[in-house]
Amino acid sequence: MVNKNTVKGTAKEAVGKTKEAAGKATGDRELEAKGKGEAAAGKVQKAVGKATTAVKSAVK
Repeated sequence: MVNKNTVKGTAKEAVGKTKEAAGKATGDRELEAKGKGEAAAGKVQKAVGKATTAVKSAVK
């Protein structure tokens, strides 16, 4: 079973990496920094989703 946080985190991480790459390509440091932050937040959200799924599976 896939948790909502896992899906949303994966999407957020992908968007962040895309923004980071666009920022690097255009020399826009602000966009690059925002992308890095978004990617990191997505990674954390994805980890929370995986942990939640693991706990729910263990409790059953």
